[in-house]
This record gives sequence, C-alpha cells and structure tokens, in this order.
Amino acid sequence: MAAPTAQASHPRGGPPPPRGFPLPSTRRHGGGRRPKFGRDRRRVALLMLTPATIHLVWWIGVPVAATFVLAFMNYDILAGTATFTGLDNFRAIFSDSTWNASIWHTVVFTFFTVPVAMAIAVVLAVLLNNKIRGRAWYRAAIFMPHITATVAIALVWMWMFEPRIGIFNTALGWFGVKGPVWLGDPSWALFAVIMVSIWKGVGIKMLIYLAALQAMPQDVYEAAALDGASKARTFWSITLPLLKPATFFVLVVSIIDSFQAFDQLYVLTPDGGPANSTTVMTYEIYTKAFKEFQMGQACAMSVVLFAFLLVLMLISRRVTGREDDVR
Repeated sequence: MAAPTAQASHPRGGPPPPRGFPLPSTRRHGGGRRPKFGRDRRRVALLMLTPATIHLVWWIGVPVAATFVLAFMNYDILAGTATFTGLDNFRAIFSDSTWNASIWHTVVFTFFTVPVAMAIAVVLAVLLNNKIRGRAWYRAAIFMPHITATVAIALVWMWMFEPRIGIFNTALGWFGVKGPVWLGDPSWALFAVIMVSIWKGVGIKMLIYLAALQAMPQDVYEAAALDGASKARTFWSITLPLLKPATFFVLVVSIIDSFQAFDQLYVLTPDGGPANSTTVMTYEIYTKAFKEFQMGQACAMSVVLFAFLLVLMLISRRVTGREDDVR
C-alpha cells in the first residue's frame, strides 16, 4: 500500500514534521513516571546538601533546642545534672537589677547605633555612586573598618579616648573645653562605645546600599530629569522608595548585630564599664554562663534576647513595608 501523501499535524499546534520522521510522544516515560535523569539530579543535590545540613543541625539546631530546654532547668555544668525548675530562671533574671539595666543599655545602644549608621551609609552610598575621582579608594577606606579585627580597632579608639593625650580631648582643648574621661565616666562610656560601633558598621551598610543603587533602573531617573525634578526631590521621591528592600535587609541585619554586640564592649569597657554603665545583654549572658556558671539563667537570658529580636524583626517588617522586590 502506498504511503499517505498528507502530512500529520504537529500535536502541539506547530508546523508539521518532515515526512518520514516519527511524531514526538506526549506520554510520560514509564507510564507516568518521571525520567531517570531527574531522579539522578535530585540524588546529587541531596548528596551535596547533606554536609551543610548536618553542620546546620548539629552546630545550630541542637544548641538552640538545648537552650530552650535548659532555660526551664537548673543545670549544674560541673556535676552534669539538670533538674526541672519551671519559670524560676525567668523570675530570677527579671529580679536582677543588672540584667534589667543591661536590657535598657542594649535598647539605647541599638536605638542610636542602627539609625545613625544607616543614615550615614545612605548618604555615602549616594555620593560614591556618582562618577567622582578616586571613588574606589573612598569605598575601600570606608569599608576597611568592617574587615579589620575588632580588638585592634578597640585598642586604637582607646588611645583616641585617652583623657590626657587622646585626639578627642586634645581637639576639645583647642577650643577651651575640658574633655571627659570617655571610657571611665558612667555618663560617657556608653556614648563612646556607640561612636565606635557606628564608625565600624557604616562600611558594610554603605556597600549594600551601593549595590542596590547600581541595580536601579536608570530610565526612572532620566524621566525625572526630563520633568525637571531636583536632586533632592529625586532622592526623596525615587531613590529612597526604591531602596526599601535594601533598607529592610540592612535594618534587620543591623538590629541583630547590635543586640549581639560583645567584643568591642568587652575590650573598650571591661567588666561592664564603670558602674555597669555599658553592660549589655550579651555580656550579662557571658557573665552568668562562664563566670558564675548559672547555665539555666544564662539560657533564660538567651531566650529573652531571642524574643526581643523576633519582636523587633516584626516591627521592622511593618515599618519598612512588605515589598521585597524593587518595582
């Protein structure tokens, strides 16, 4: 019998295949089963994720779970025994005046450090996003404190805060002002640490904002320029709204970092500073756990710190909006 002259139509509506070629099958392999190469790729993906998953569960998941359990127990680290005490650890820490003061110091530290550093970072990012001479050197110089060891930075700032020969008091002396004992005065110690933290944290925030600025659509700025918008108007009406996703990310990371601040406080103001004026939550947790060996109370403090961070993250989400993508 002669072969039919009419060509069969393509099952997907495209042009008909050449004569003599078989039509592609629309059935799935193996009676509805997925092809073998898909299973192989999933196995490889799971195999590659296994080391990271084990590391995450063992070094983060298990300690976090143990912290929540030990917060309700009296754990003797030397004897290795633990007894359930209910909410006694939480009652004990909230009746401790030092812990309550550390919460206030942490809130003050975060309130001044995060917004000021973010505002400075936005201004620097906008300035360094322009084509100015030597901007690569300026970017590197501003980012350098972030990658410098905190202990080394703290030692330099301790010399700058020195009451007799320090840079700050020397500069104030030129105007006839007697500088304070920055790190030895309870009224100035926390402020001095805030200054150091702002200076150290501006670089990474500026880098994130700079990356966000370089990813912005330029046609929006061109349209604003054609409409005669000033630079200030463009900044407030275009740049800041488009920076909202980056602002949320920077805000969350900055709050977490400020609530976990420890090393610069430990070096600049040992033992919580004069009259516990720089004692923050992380330092009090360290003291309870590794100086007084009150592991149950230290875990209870860690749970309270986690609750603070969770609430602040929700507030930050509400303040900065729900847009995750630059539109």
